[in-house]
Amino acid sequence: MSEILSIMVQDKLSTPTGTSGLGRRGEELAARYLIDNGYRLVLSNFKVPVGRNSKGVQVTGEIDLIALDGDTLCFIEVKTRRSDEFAPIITAVDLRKQRQITRTARTYLRIFGIHGVKYRFDVVTVLIARGLSPKIKLIKNFWTEASFKKRNWYHNEWFPAS
Repeated sequence: MSEILSIMVQDKLSTPTGTSGLGRRGEELAARYLIDNGYRLVLSNFKVPVGRNSKGVQVTGEIDLIALDGDTLCFIEVKTRRSDEFAPIITAVDLRKQRQITRTARTYLRIFGIHGVKYRFDVVTVLIARGLSPKIKLIKNFWTEASFKKRNWYHNEWFPAS
């Protein structure tokens, strides 16, 4: 019995607890992965008010990592999960999340007076399954800012432009 308890305690100590601990660990692994692949980390966990929602409550936008890949500024969302059994990790970066990150990125560019710089939106997924090495995947240019411009909303194969 004490052997089983010892194993359970050791497992709890060796893996992050809760979603915030798991997310923090995923961001650390993602940052290391990006640096190892030539990115230069600029900032992590950038938070700023980006407006108000329909109920008048202030909305705070957050970007997990901001880095340079060559001369391209990358706004990077990191998603970490223990399992991708039920849905791919990438599905957590839905349109609402993309819009919020895009608004936050615009605010970042405005605050720091950054103009004429190439930038893109990347996603890093981190799978931290118990007892296995973490699996990290980088998806460059996962979405573009142009996809949120109103003139593009109905311009697709279902609603052809007239």
